[in-house]
Amino acid sequence: MTWIDTLNSAIAHSFIGRHFQLEGSGARRERKGTLFSTEIRAGLTTFFSMAYIISVNSSIISDSGGTCVCEFTEADPVCSLNEDYMSCVYQVKLDLIMGTTVIAMISSILLGVFANLPIGMAPGMGLNAYFTYTVVGFHGSGKVSYETALAAVFIEGLIFFVLSIFGIRQWLARIIPMSIKIAMGCGIGLYLCFIGVQKSAGIGLVSLDMSTLVTLGGCPTEALSAEGVCQWGRMESGTLYMGLLGLVMMAILLMYRVRGAILISIIFIAITSWPRVNKVTYFPYTPQGDLMFDYFKKVVTVHKMEHTLGRFDFNLTGKDIWIALITFLYVDIMDTTGTMYSMARYGGFTDKAGDFEHSTWAFMTDAITITIGSCFGSSPCTAFIESGAGIAEGGRTGITAIATAFGFFVSIFFSPIFASFPPWSTGPALIIVGSMMTSGIRNINWDYPGDAIPAFITLAIMPFTYSIAYGVIGGIISYVIINGFAYVLDKATGGYIRPDYSQREDWWTAAMSRSFVPTWIQFLIAKSRGQSFDWHKDEYEFEDDVKLETPTGVITNHSGISQDNISARQDFTSKAEKTEYYGS
Repeated sequence: MTWIDTLNSAIAHSFIGRHFQLEGSGARRERKGTLFSTEIRAGLTTFFSMAYIISVNSSIISDSGGTCVCEFTEADPVCSLNEDYMSCVYQVKLDLIMGTTVIAMISSILLGVFANLPIGMAPGMGLNAYFTYTVVGFHGSGKVSYETALAAVFIEGLIFFVLSIFGIRQWLARIIPMSIKIAMGCGIGLYLCFIGVQKSAGIGLVSLDMSTLVTLGGCPTEALSAEGVCQWGRMESGTLYMGLLGLVMMAILLMYRVRGAILISIIFIAITSWPRVNKVTYFPYTPQGDLMFDYFKKVVTVHKMEHTLGRFDFNLTGKDIWIALITFLYVDIMDTTGTMYSMARYGGFTDKAGDFEHSTWAFMTDAITITIGSCFGSSPCTAFIESGAGIAEGGRTGITAIATAFGFFVSIFFSPIFASFPPWSTGPALIIVGSMMTSGIRNINWDYPGDAIPAFITLAIMPFTYSIAYGVIGGIISYVIINGFAYVLDKATGGYIRPDYSQREDWWTAAMSRSFVPTWIQFLIAKSRGQSFDWHKDEYEFEDDVKLETPTGVITNHSGISQDNISARQDFTSKAEKTEYYGS
Protein backbone atom coordinates (compact mmCIF):
# COMPACT_ATOMS: atom_id res chain seq x y z
CA MET A 1 0.00 0.00 0.00
CA THR A 2 1.45 3.37 -1.05
CA TRP A 3 1.32 6.54 1.04
CA ILE A 4 -1.43 7.84 -1.24
CA ASP A 5 -3.53 4.74 -0.54
CA THR A 6 -2.93 5.22 3.18
CA LEU A 7 -3.96 8.88 2.94
CA ASN A 8 -7.10 8.03 0.95
CA SER A 9 -8.10 5.40 3.50
CA ALA A 10 -7.46 7.70 6.47
CA ILE A 11 -9.49 10.56 4.96
CA ALA A 12 -12.33 8.22 3.95
CA HIS A 13 -12.68 6.89 7.50
CA SER A 14 -12.58 10.36 9.09
CA PHE A 15 -15.42 12.83 9.64
CA ILE A 16 -14.27 14.53 6.42
CA GLY A 17 -14.94 11.36 4.46
CA ARG A 18 -18.37 10.98 6.04
CA HIS A 19 -19.34 14.58 5.35
CA PHE A 20 -18.29 14.38 1.70
CA GLN A 21 -19.66 10.84 1.28
CA LEU A 22 -16.38 9.28 0.14
CA GLU A 23 -16.45 5.58 -0.65
CA GLY A 24 -15.69 3.52 2.45
CA SER A 25 -16.70 6.32 4.83
CA GLY A 26 -19.89 4.67 6.03
CA ALA A 27 -21.93 7.73 5.10
CA ARG A 28 -25.62 7.32 4.36
CA ARG A 29 -24.97 7.68 0.66
CA GLU A 30 -21.40 6.99 -0.38
CA ARG A 31 -20.34 8.06 -3.85
CA LYS A 32 -18.84 5.16 -5.71
CA GLY A 33 -15.18 5.23 -6.67
CA THR A 34 -14.41 8.46 -4.83
CA LEU A 35 -10.90 8.93 -3.48
CA PHE A 36 -9.45 11.97 -1.75
CA SER A 37 -6.46 12.13 -4.13
CA THR A 38 -8.71 11.89 -7.17
CA GLU A 39 -10.89 14.71 -5.85
CA ILE A 40 -7.84 16.95 -5.34
CA ARG A 41 -6.58 16.27 -8.86
CA ALA A 42 -10.04 16.90 -10.31
CA GLY A 43 -10.32 20.17 -8.41
CA LEU A 44 -6.99 21.41 -9.76
CA THR A 45 -8.08 20.43 -13.26
CA THR A 46 -11.25 22.47 -12.85
CA PHE A 47 -9.20 25.38 -11.52
CA PHE A 48 -6.82 25.43 -14.47
CA SER A 49 -9.79 25.18 -16.84
CA MET A 50 -11.40 28.14 -15.05
CA ALA A 51 -8.25 30.18 -14.44
CA TYR A 52 -8.82 32.25 -17.57
CA ILE A 53 -11.76 33.93 -15.80
CA ILE A 54 -9.29 35.84 -13.62
CA SER A 55 -8.01 37.86 -16.55
CA VAL A 56 -11.08 37.69 -18.82
CA ASN A 57 -13.61 38.87 -16.22
CA SER A 58 -11.36 41.69 -15.07
CA SER A 59 -10.79 42.80 -18.67
CA ILE A 60 -14.50 42.83 -19.47
CA ILE A 61 -15.79 44.57 -16.34
CA SER A 62 -12.96 47.12 -16.31
CA ASP A 63 -14.26 48.21 -19.72
CA SER A 64 -17.16 49.72 -17.77
CA GLY A 65 -14.70 52.17 -16.27
CA GLY A 66 -15.63 51.11 -12.75
CA THR A 67 -15.64 54.06 -10.37
CA CYS A 68 -13.34 56.14 -12.59
CA VAL A 69 -14.77 59.49 -13.72
CA CYS A 70 -14.15 61.33 -16.97
CA GLU A 71 -15.90 64.12 -18.89
CA PHE A 72 -16.76 62.97 -22.41
CA THR A 73 -15.86 65.27 -25.31
CA GLU A 74 -16.54 65.23 -29.03
CA ALA A 75 -12.90 64.51 -29.74
CA ASP A 76 -12.83 61.72 -27.14
CA PRO A 77 -16.43 60.48 -26.65
CA VAL A 78 -15.51 57.54 -24.36
CA CYS A 79 -12.29 58.91 -22.78
CA SER A 80 -10.09 56.34 -24.48
CA LEU A 81 -7.45 59.04 -25.13
CA ASN A 82 -7.42 60.39 -21.58
CA GLU A 83 -4.23 59.01 -20.00
CA ASP A 84 -5.27 59.72 -16.41
CA TYR A 85 -8.62 58.03 -16.96
CA MET A 86 -7.05 55.00 -18.66
CA SER A 87 -4.55 54.72 -15.81
CA CYS A 88 -7.47 54.64 -13.38
CA VAL A 89 -9.17 51.97 -15.52
CA TYR A 90 -6.03 49.84 -15.35
CA GLN A 91 -6.10 50.07 -11.55
CA VAL A 92 -9.75 48.99 -11.68
CA LYS A 93 -8.67 45.99 -13.74
CA LEU A 94 -6.06 45.03 -11.12
CA ASP A 95 -8.74 45.42 -8.44
CA LEU A 96 -11.01 43.11 -10.40
CA ILE A 97 -8.25 40.52 -10.87
CA MET A 98 -8.05 40.33 -7.09
CA GLY A 99 -11.83 40.54 -6.67
CA THR A 100 -12.54 37.80 -9.22
CA THR A 101 -10.03 35.52 -7.51
CA VAL A 102 -11.48 36.08 -4.04
CA ILE A 103 -15.06 35.63 -5.28
CA ALA A 104 -14.22 32.35 -7.00
CA MET A 105 -12.43 31.09 -3.88
CA ILE A 106 -15.25 31.93 -1.46
CA SER A 107 -18.07 30.69 -3.68
CA SER A 108 -16.38 27.39 -4.56
CA ILE A 109 -15.66 26.67 -0.88
CA LEU A 110 -19.26 27.38 0.12
CA LEU A 111 -20.68 25.19 -2.64
CA GLY A 112 -18.28 22.35 -1.82
CA VAL A 113 -18.91 22.41 1.93
CA PHE A 114 -22.68 22.94 1.98
CA ALA A 115 -23.86 21.30 -1.27
CA ASN A 116 -21.10 18.67 -1.67
CA LEU A 117 -20.99 19.17 -5.43
CA PRO A 118 -17.81 19.10 -7.59
CA ILE A 119 -18.64 22.43 -9.21
CA GLY A 120 -16.47 25.53 -9.35
CA MET A 121 -18.06 28.97 -9.18
CA ALA A 122 -16.94 32.39 -10.36
CA PRO A 123 -18.37 35.51 -12.04
CA GLY A 124 -20.22 34.22 -15.09
CA MET A 125 -19.32 34.84 -18.70
CA GLY A 126 -22.15 36.46 -20.63
CA LEU A 127 -23.63 38.17 -17.58
CA ASN A 128 -20.39 40.12 -17.14
CA ALA A 129 -20.64 41.30 -20.76
CA TYR A 130 -24.29 42.29 -20.24
CA PHE A 131 -23.34 44.10 -17.02
CA THR A 132 -20.56 46.03 -18.75
CA TYR A 133 -21.69 46.82 -22.26
CA THR A 134 -25.49 46.99 -21.86
CA VAL A 135 -26.16 48.17 -18.32
CA VAL A 136 -23.16 50.40 -17.45
CA GLY A 137 -21.87 50.93 -20.97
CA PHE A 138 -18.31 51.10 -22.28
CA HIS A 139 -16.41 53.47 -19.97
CA GLY A 140 -19.67 54.39 -18.25
CA SER A 141 -21.49 55.51 -21.40
CA GLY A 142 -24.72 53.69 -20.44
CA LYS A 143 -27.71 54.89 -18.44
CA VAL A 144 -26.79 53.18 -15.15
CA SER A 145 -23.73 53.91 -13.04
CA TYR A 146 -21.30 51.17 -12.04
CA GLU A 147 -22.20 51.57 -8.37
CA THR A 148 -25.96 51.33 -9.03
CA ALA A 149 -25.48 48.24 -11.21
CA LEU A 150 -23.60 46.57 -8.33
CA ALA A 151 -26.51 47.42 -6.03
CA ALA A 152 -28.87 45.65 -8.46
CA VAL A 153 -26.66 42.55 -8.38
CA PHE A 154 -26.64 42.69 -4.56
CA ILE A 155 -30.46 42.78 -4.47
CA GLU A 156 -30.69 39.99 -7.05
CA GLY A 157 -28.72 37.69 -4.75
CA LEU A 158 -31.12 38.37 -1.88
CA ILE A 159 -34.15 37.65 -4.08
CA PHE A 160 -32.53 34.42 -5.25
CA PHE A 161 -31.94 33.39 -1.65
CA VAL A 162 -35.64 33.75 -0.83
CA LEU A 163 -36.64 31.83 -3.98
CA SER A 164 -34.24 29.03 -3.03
CA ILE A 165 -35.45 28.78 0.58
CA PHE A 166 -39.03 28.31 -0.57
CA GLY A 167 -38.03 25.76 -3.20
CA ILE A 168 -39.09 27.78 -6.25
CA ARG A 169 -35.81 27.26 -8.10
CA GLN A 170 -35.89 23.53 -7.30
CA TRP A 171 -39.49 23.43 -8.54
CA LEU A 172 -38.40 24.99 -11.83
CA ALA A 173 -35.68 22.35 -12.21
CA ARG A 174 -38.12 19.48 -11.65
CA ILE A 175 -40.87 20.56 -14.04
CA ILE A 176 -38.55 20.86 -17.05
CA PRO A 177 -39.17 17.81 -19.32
CA MET A 178 -36.47 15.14 -19.16
CA SER A 179 -35.49 15.36 -22.85
CA ILE A 180 -34.89 19.08 -22.46
CA LYS A 181 -32.83 18.48 -19.32
CA ILE A 182 -30.64 16.01 -21.20
CA ALA A 183 -30.42 18.42 -24.15
CA MET A 184 -29.29 21.16 -21.76
CA GLY A 185 -26.18 19.16 -20.93
CA CYS A 186 -25.54 18.37 -24.60
CA GLY A 187 -26.10 22.01 -25.56
CA ILE A 188 -23.67 23.15 -22.90
CA GLY A 189 -21.17 20.69 -24.37
CA LEU A 190 -21.54 22.31 -27.80
CA TYR A 191 -21.40 25.73 -26.15
CA LEU A 192 -18.14 24.77 -24.42
CA CYS A 193 -16.71 23.53 -27.70
CA PHE A 194 -17.70 26.77 -29.43
CA ILE A 195 -15.90 28.77 -26.73
CA GLY A 196 -12.88 26.48 -27.05
CA VAL A 197 -12.45 26.99 -30.80
CA GLN A 198 -12.69 30.80 -30.62
CA LYS A 199 -9.75 33.11 -30.06
CA SER A 200 -10.84 34.98 -26.91
CA ALA A 201 -10.93 31.91 -24.65
CA GLY A 202 -9.77 29.12 -26.96
CA ILE A 203 -7.44 28.05 -29.73
CA GLY A 204 -8.70 30.44 -32.41
CA LEU A 205 -9.79 27.88 -34.99
CA VAL A 206 -12.87 29.90 -35.95
CA SER A 207 -13.20 33.65 -36.40
CA LEU A 208 -15.76 36.28 -37.34
CA ASP A 209 -17.08 36.54 -40.88
CA MET A 210 -19.27 39.49 -41.84
CA SER A 211 -21.36 37.36 -44.24
CA THR A 212 -21.64 33.96 -42.54
CA LEU A 213 -20.94 35.16 -38.95
CA VAL A 214 -18.27 32.49 -38.38
CA THR A 215 -15.67 30.91 -40.61
CA LEU A 216 -12.30 29.16 -40.50
CA GLY A 217 -9.80 31.33 -38.66
CA GLY A 218 -6.38 30.62 -37.27
CA CYS A 219 -4.78 33.76 -38.65
CA PRO A 220 -2.04 35.73 -36.82
CA THR A 221 -3.10 38.60 -34.57
CA GLU A 222 -1.70 41.17 -36.99
CA ALA A 223 -3.95 39.77 -39.74
CA LEU A 224 -7.14 40.59 -37.80
CA SER A 225 -9.18 43.66 -38.66
CA ALA A 226 -10.58 45.96 -35.99
CA GLU A 227 -13.75 43.83 -35.99
CA GLY A 228 -11.78 40.59 -35.58
CA VAL A 229 -12.09 39.39 -39.20
CA CYS A 230 -9.19 37.42 -40.71
CA GLN A 231 -7.88 39.44 -43.66
CA TRP A 232 -5.14 36.99 -44.60
CA GLY A 233 -3.12 34.07 -43.26
CA ARG A 234 -5.85 31.61 -42.34
CA MET A 235 -4.49 28.57 -40.46
CA GLU A 236 -1.07 30.25 -40.17
CA SER A 237 -1.16 31.21 -36.49
CA GLY A 238 1.40 29.44 -34.33
CA THR A 239 -0.84 29.64 -31.27
CA LEU A 240 -3.54 27.72 -33.16
CA TYR A 241 -1.18 24.81 -33.67
CA MET A 242 -0.10 24.97 -30.03
CA GLY A 243 -3.78 24.64 -29.13
CA LEU A 244 -4.21 21.73 -31.55
CA LEU A 245 -1.12 20.10 -30.02
CA GLY A 246 -2.71 20.42 -26.59
CA LEU A 247 -5.93 18.92 -27.95
CA VAL A 248 -4.09 15.92 -29.43
CA MET A 249 -2.09 15.47 -26.20
CA MET A 250 -5.27 15.38 -24.13
CA ALA A 251 -6.95 12.93 -26.47
CA ILE A 252 -4.00 10.53 -26.51
CA LEU A 253 -3.46 10.70 -22.74
CA LEU A 254 -7.17 10.08 -22.19
CA MET A 255 -7.06 7.09 -24.53
CA TYR A 256 -4.34 5.55 -22.36
CA ARG A 257 -6.21 6.53 -19.16
CA VAL A 258 -3.38 8.72 -17.88
CA ARG A 259 -4.44 10.39 -14.66
CA GLY A 260 -4.50 14.17 -14.90
CA ALA A 261 -4.48 14.08 -18.70
CA ILE A 262 -6.27 17.39 -19.09
CA LEU A 263 -4.23 19.11 -16.39
CA ILE A 264 -0.90 17.87 -17.79
CA SER A 265 -1.70 19.23 -21.25
CA ILE A 266 -2.83 22.62 -19.94
CA ILE A 267 0.37 23.13 -17.92
CA PHE A 268 2.65 21.94 -20.75
CA ILE A 269 1.17 24.31 -23.33
CA ALA A 270 1.15 27.22 -20.86
CA ILE A 271 4.81 26.84 -19.89
CA THR A 272 5.94 26.66 -23.51
CA SER A 273 4.05 29.89 -24.21
CA TRP A 274 5.73 32.01 -21.53
CA PRO A 275 9.21 32.67 -23.03
CA ARG A 276 9.16 35.89 -25.06
CA VAL A 277 11.73 34.68 -27.59
CA ASN A 278 9.45 32.19 -29.37
CA LYS A 279 6.78 32.78 -32.01
CA VAL A 280 3.93 31.53 -29.80
CA THR A 281 4.64 33.63 -26.74
CA TYR A 282 1.79 34.92 -24.62
CA PHE A 283 3.80 38.13 -24.09
CA PRO A 284 4.58 39.68 -27.49
CA TYR A 285 6.72 42.82 -27.75
CA THR A 286 3.75 45.17 -27.84
CA PRO A 287 2.52 47.74 -25.30
CA GLN A 288 -0.13 45.28 -24.11
CA GLY A 289 2.37 42.42 -24.11
CA ASP A 290 4.87 44.51 -22.13
CA LEU A 291 2.16 45.37 -19.59
CA MET A 292 1.21 41.70 -19.20
CA PHE A 293 4.85 40.60 -18.95
CA ASP A 294 5.66 43.25 -16.33
CA TYR A 295 2.78 41.94 -14.23
CA PHE A 296 3.86 38.33 -14.89
CA LYS A 297 7.42 39.08 -13.65
CA LYS A 298 6.11 40.14 -10.26
CA VAL A 299 5.30 36.46 -9.62
CA VAL A 300 4.16 37.09 -6.03
CA THR A 301 2.06 40.13 -5.16
CA VAL A 302 -1.13 41.01 -3.32
CA HIS A 303 -2.93 43.97 -4.85
CA LYS A 304 -4.87 46.31 -2.56
CA MET A 305 -8.43 46.91 -3.78
CA GLU A 306 -9.24 50.63 -3.76
CA HIS A 307 -11.74 51.25 -6.56
CA THR A 308 -14.28 48.41 -6.48
CA LEU A 309 -14.63 47.05 -2.93
CA GLY A 310 -18.08 47.75 -1.45
CA ARG A 311 -18.96 50.49 -3.93
CA PHE A 312 -22.79 50.55 -3.89
CA ASP A 313 -25.35 53.17 -4.82
CA PHE A 314 -28.86 52.05 -3.88
CA ASN A 315 -30.54 54.83 -5.84
CA LEU A 316 -32.99 52.59 -7.73
CA THR A 317 -35.36 55.29 -8.97
CA GLY A 318 -34.65 54.91 -12.68
CA LYS A 319 -36.50 52.36 -14.84
CA ASP A 320 -33.28 51.14 -16.47
CA ILE A 321 -31.90 49.67 -13.27
CA TRP A 322 -35.14 47.69 -12.73
CA ILE A 323 -34.97 46.38 -16.27
CA ALA A 324 -31.39 45.30 -15.57
CA LEU A 325 -32.40 43.67 -12.27
CA ILE A 326 -35.20 41.67 -13.90
CA THR A 327 -32.89 40.64 -16.73
CA PHE A 328 -30.22 39.51 -14.26
CA LEU A 329 -32.90 37.47 -12.46
CA TYR A 330 -34.36 35.50 -15.35
CA VAL A 331 -31.07 34.99 -17.20
CA ASP A 332 -29.30 33.86 -14.03
CA ILE A 333 -32.20 31.57 -13.02
CA MET A 334 -32.09 29.76 -16.36
CA ASP A 335 -28.31 29.87 -16.68
CA THR A 336 -27.40 28.61 -13.21
CA THR A 337 -30.27 26.13 -12.98
CA GLY A 338 -29.33 24.68 -16.36
CA THR A 339 -25.62 24.54 -15.57
CA MET A 340 -26.02 23.01 -12.11
CA TYR A 341 -28.48 20.37 -13.30
CA SER A 342 -26.28 19.47 -16.28
CA MET A 343 -23.14 19.21 -14.14
CA ALA A 344 -25.06 17.17 -11.53
CA ARG A 345 -26.36 14.84 -14.23
CA TYR A 346 -22.87 14.55 -15.73
CA GLY A 347 -21.59 13.54 -12.29
CA GLY A 348 -24.49 11.14 -11.67
CA PHE A 349 -26.30 13.04 -8.89
CA THR A 350 -29.69 13.53 -10.55
CA ASP A 351 -32.71 11.53 -9.44
CA LYS A 352 -35.82 10.16 -11.11
CA ALA A 353 -37.95 13.09 -9.94
CA GLY A 354 -35.81 15.52 -11.94
CA ASP A 355 -33.97 17.04 -8.99
CA PHE A 356 -30.36 16.64 -7.90
CA GLU A 357 -28.75 15.88 -4.58
CA HIS A 358 -28.43 18.82 -2.17
CA SER A 359 -30.14 21.13 -4.67
CA THR A 360 -31.57 23.41 -1.98
CA TRP A 361 -28.14 24.01 -0.46
CA ALA A 362 -26.65 24.49 -3.93
CA PHE A 363 -29.16 27.15 -4.95
CA MET A 364 -28.96 28.93 -1.59
CA THR A 365 -25.17 28.99 -1.84
CA ASP A 366 -25.37 30.33 -5.38
CA ALA A 367 -27.64 33.13 -4.19
CA ILE A 368 -25.33 34.08 -1.33
CA THR A 369 -22.29 34.17 -3.63
CA ILE A 370 -24.07 36.56 -6.02
CA THR A 371 -24.47 39.03 -3.16
CA ILE A 372 -20.90 38.45 -1.93
CA GLY A 373 -19.54 38.90 -5.46
CA SER A 374 -21.21 42.30 -5.82
CA CYS A 375 -19.33 43.44 -2.70
CA PHE A 376 -16.09 42.85 -4.60
CA GLY A 377 -17.29 44.82 -7.62
CA SER A 378 -18.26 42.02 -9.98
CA SER A 379 -21.29 40.87 -11.96
CA PRO A 380 -23.34 37.83 -10.79
CA CYS A 381 -21.47 34.70 -9.75
CA THR A 382 -22.58 31.39 -11.25
CA ALA A 383 -21.68 27.72 -11.60
CA PHE A 384 -19.04 27.16 -14.25
CA ILE A 385 -19.50 24.69 -17.08
CA GLU A 386 -15.72 24.17 -17.04
CA SER A 387 -16.40 22.09 -13.92
CA GLY A 388 -17.03 19.30 -16.41
CA ALA A 389 -13.25 19.06 -16.83
CA GLY A 390 -12.86 18.14 -13.15
CA ILE A 391 -15.81 15.75 -13.26
CA ALA A 392 -14.19 14.08 -16.27
CA GLU A 393 -11.06 13.62 -14.11
CA GLY A 394 -13.13 11.75 -11.51
CA GLY A 395 -14.40 14.57 -9.27
CA ARG A 396 -17.63 13.57 -7.53
CA THR A 397 -17.73 15.45 -4.21
CA GLY A 398 -17.38 18.91 -2.73
CA ILE A 399 -13.69 18.22 -2.12
CA THR A 400 -13.22 18.91 -5.83
CA ALA A 401 -14.81 22.36 -5.40
CA ILE A 402 -12.67 23.05 -2.34
CA ALA A 403 -9.52 22.04 -4.26
CA THR A 404 -10.60 24.45 -6.99
CA ALA A 405 -11.01 27.13 -4.33
CA PHE A 406 -7.51 26.35 -3.04
CA GLY A 407 -6.18 27.03 -6.53
CA PHE A 408 -7.84 30.44 -6.46
CA PHE A 409 -6.50 31.05 -2.95
CA VAL A 410 -2.95 30.42 -4.14
CA SER A 411 -3.56 32.64 -7.15
CA ILE A 412 -4.30 35.55 -4.79
CA PHE A 413 -0.58 35.59 -4.06
CA PHE A 414 0.53 34.28 -7.45
CA SER A 415 -2.04 36.12 -9.52
CA PRO A 416 0.61 37.23 -12.06
CA ILE A 417 1.25 33.55 -12.83
CA PHE A 418 -2.30 32.27 -12.82
CA ALA A 419 -3.53 35.25 -14.84
CA SER A 420 -1.02 34.26 -17.55
CA PHE A 421 -2.41 30.95 -18.77
CA PRO A 422 -3.01 31.61 -22.49
CA PRO A 423 -6.41 30.74 -23.93
CA TRP A 424 -4.86 28.23 -26.35
CA SER A 425 -3.73 26.15 -23.35
CA THR A 426 -7.18 25.96 -21.73
CA GLY A 427 -9.23 25.95 -24.95
CA PRO A 428 -8.50 22.28 -25.76
CA ALA A 429 -9.92 21.29 -22.35
CA LEU A 430 -13.20 22.97 -23.25
CA ILE A 431 -13.36 21.05 -26.52
CA ILE A 432 -12.60 17.71 -24.85
CA VAL A 433 -15.14 18.26 -22.07
CA GLY A 434 -17.68 19.40 -24.66
CA SER A 435 -17.31 16.09 -26.47
CA MET A 436 -17.82 14.20 -23.21
CA MET A 437 -20.93 16.13 -22.28
CA THR A 438 -22.48 15.72 -25.71
CA SER A 439 -22.39 11.93 -25.35
CA GLY A 440 -25.69 12.11 -23.44
CA ILE A 441 -27.48 12.99 -26.68
CA ARG A 442 -28.21 9.27 -27.18
CA ASN A 443 -30.57 9.40 -24.20
CA ILE A 444 -32.91 11.97 -25.76
CA ASN A 445 -36.22 10.51 -26.89
CA TRP A 446 -35.77 10.98 -30.66
CA ASP A 447 -38.74 8.76 -31.49
CA TYR A 448 -41.42 11.30 -30.54
CA PRO A 449 -41.29 14.74 -32.27
CA GLY A 450 -42.91 16.42 -29.28
CA ASP A 451 -39.84 15.48 -27.24
CA ALA A 452 -37.16 15.48 -29.95
CA ILE A 453 -37.74 18.88 -31.59
CA PRO A 454 -37.76 20.98 -28.38
CA ALA A 455 -34.67 19.06 -27.22
CA PHE A 456 -32.90 19.81 -30.51
CA ILE A 457 -33.86 23.49 -30.27
CA THR A 458 -32.42 23.58 -26.75
CA LEU A 459 -29.03 22.13 -27.68
CA ALA A 460 -28.78 24.14 -30.92
CA ILE A 461 -29.76 27.56 -29.55
CA MET A 462 -27.15 27.52 -26.75
CA PRO A 463 -24.01 27.73 -28.92
CA PHE A 464 -25.68 29.78 -31.68
CA THR A 465 -26.84 32.52 -29.29
CA TYR A 466 -23.88 32.15 -26.90
CA SER A 467 -26.34 31.75 -24.03
CA ILE A 468 -27.40 28.79 -21.91
CA ALA A 469 -30.47 30.70 -20.77
CA TYR A 470 -31.77 31.34 -24.29
CA GLY A 471 -31.39 27.65 -25.13
CA VAL A 472 -33.42 26.60 -22.09
CA ILE A 473 -36.09 29.22 -22.78
CA GLY A 474 -36.31 28.22 -26.46
CA GLY A 475 -36.68 24.55 -25.60
CA ILE A 476 -39.35 25.10 -22.95
CA ILE A 477 -41.43 27.48 -25.07
CA SER A 478 -41.29 25.19 -28.11
CA TYR A 479 -42.24 22.20 -25.92
CA VAL A 480 -45.27 24.03 -24.51
CA ILE A 481 -46.44 25.22 -27.95
CA ILE A 482 -45.98 21.89 -29.77
CA ASN A 483 -47.35 19.62 -27.07
CA GLY A 484 -49.93 22.15 -25.93
CA PHE A 485 -51.43 22.31 -29.43
CA ALA A 486 -51.59 18.51 -29.61
CA TYR A 487 -53.26 18.36 -26.19
CA VAL A 488 -55.88 21.01 -27.03
CA LEU A 489 -56.69 19.36 -30.40
CA ASP A 490 -56.93 15.96 -28.71
CA LYS A 491 -59.43 17.26 -26.14
CA ALA A 492 -61.37 19.36 -28.64
CA THR A 493 -61.98 16.38 -30.94
CA GLY A 494 -62.67 13.94 -28.15
CA GLY A 495 -59.50 12.01 -28.93
CA TYR A 496 -60.38 11.61 -32.63
CA ILE A 497 -57.31 13.60 -33.80
CA ARG A 498 -54.31 12.74 -31.71
CA PRO A 499 -50.65 11.84 -32.24
CA ASP A 500 -49.18 8.45 -31.41
CA TYR A 501 -48.58 8.82 -27.68
CA SER A 502 -47.02 5.35 -27.37
CA GLN A 503 -43.53 6.78 -27.96
CA ARG A 504 -44.00 9.87 -25.83
CA GLU A 505 -41.72 10.25 -22.81
CA ASP A 506 -43.55 10.11 -19.50
CA TRP A 507 -41.41 12.48 -17.44
CA TRP A 508 -44.17 14.02 -15.31
CA THR A 509 -44.99 10.91 -13.28
CA ALA A 510 -41.58 10.89 -11.59
CA ALA A 511 -41.47 14.69 -11.37
CA MET A 512 -44.82 14.83 -9.59
CA SER A 513 -44.12 11.82 -7.39
CA ARG A 514 -42.63 14.00 -4.68
CA SER A 515 -44.04 17.03 -2.94
CA PHE A 516 -43.00 20.45 -4.24
CA VAL A 517 -43.19 21.83 -0.71
CA PRO A 518 -39.66 22.23 0.75
CA THR A 519 -38.70 19.62 3.34
CA TRP A 520 -38.30 22.17 6.13
CA ILE A 521 -41.84 23.47 5.56
CA GLN A 522 -43.17 19.89 5.58
CA PHE A 523 -41.36 19.41 8.90
CA LEU A 524 -42.98 22.52 10.41
CA ILE A 525 -46.44 21.41 9.20
CA ALA A 526 -45.95 17.94 10.69
CA LYS A 527 -44.80 19.37 14.02
CA SER A 528 -47.72 21.80 14.16
CA ARG A 529 -50.05 18.82 13.78
CA GLY A 530 -48.17 16.79 16.37
CA GLN A 531 -47.08 14.24 13.79
CA SER A 532 -43.72 12.50 13.45
CA PHE A 533 -41.60 13.41 10.43
CA ASP A 534 -39.32 11.26 8.31
CA TRP A 535 -36.52 13.40 6.89
CA HIS A 536 -35.66 10.68 4.36
CA LYS A 537 -39.14 9.96 3.00
CA ASP A 538 -38.28 11.78 -0.23
CA GLU A 539 -34.99 9.91 -0.55
CA TYR A 540 -33.25 10.17 -3.86
CA GLU A 541 -32.86 7.24 -6.21
CA PHE A 542 -29.60 7.31 -8.16
CA GLU A 543 -27.70 4.96 -10.43
CA ASP A 544 -25.68 3.52 -7.55
CA ASP A 545 -28.68 2.88 -5.27
CA VAL A 546 -29.51 -0.78 -4.93
CA LYS A 547 -32.94 -2.02 -3.89
CA LEU A 548 -33.07 -5.49 -2.41
CA GLU A 549 -36.43 -7.19 -2.25
CA THR A 550 -36.96 -9.51 0.70
CA PRO A 551 -39.96 -11.28 2.19
CA THR A 552 -40.09 -8.60 4.88
CA GLY A 553 -39.89 -5.61 2.57
CA VAL A 554 -37.49 -3.58 0.45
CA ILE A 555 -34.09 -2.53 1.74
CA THR A 556 -32.44 0.35 -0.09
CA ASN A 557 -28.65 0.53 -0.15
CA HIS A 558 -27.43 4.13 -0.24
CA SER A 559 -23.76 3.41 0.34
CA GLY A 560 -22.65 1.88 -2.93
CA ILE A 561 -21.93 -1.45 -1.19
CA SER A 562 -22.60 -4.46 -3.35
CA GLN A 563 -25.79 -6.47 -2.96
CA ASP A 564 -23.84 -9.53 -1.81
CA ASN A 565 -22.33 -7.63 1.08
CA ILE A 566 -25.70 -6.29 2.15
CA SER A 567 -27.21 -9.76 1.95
CA ALA A 568 -24.44 -11.21 4.07
CA ARG A 569 -24.72 -8.46 6.66
CA GLN A 570 -28.50 -8.68 6.87
CA ASP A 571 -28.62 -12.48 6.59
CA PHE A 572 -30.72 -12.28 3.47
CA THR A 573 -28.42 -14.29 1.20
CA SER A 574 -30.81 -17.21 0.85
CA LYS A 575 -33.90 -15.04 0.59
CA ALA A 576 -32.85 -12.43 -1.98
CA GLU A 577 -34.79 -12.75 -5.19
CA LYS A 578 -33.54 -9.95 -7.43
CA THR A 579 -31.69 -6.67 -7.59
CA GLU A 580 -32.86 -3.61 -9.48
CA TYR A 581 -30.76 -0.63 -10.43
CA TYR A 582 -32.50 2.71 -10.58
CA GLY A 583 -31.06 5.64 -12.55
CA SER A 584 -32.29 9.01 -13.76
